Amino acid sequence: ECGRRFRSTWDLLTHVRTHSGEKPFTCPDCGKSFTMNSTLTRHRRLHTGERPHVCGDCGKSFSRKSRLAQHQNLH
Repeated sequence: ECGRRFRSTWDLLTHVRTHSGEKPFTCPDCGKSFTMNSTLTRHRRLHTGERPHVCGDCGKSFSRKSRLAQHQNLH
């Protein structure tokens, strides 16, 4: 136990996995495992080529919302 406190049970569970090494979400394409399903979803976009975040100004698309935000700062 590291003494950290969390507001939600989910945040605690996710943090505990950093100590236990548990990675219950596995990519069916390459076998890489992750602590959170959302991270697996983001990873799978590498295999599928999915780019759901689209710039409203120029139409360029990105696999990560954070990359879209960085791009939009250029406009």
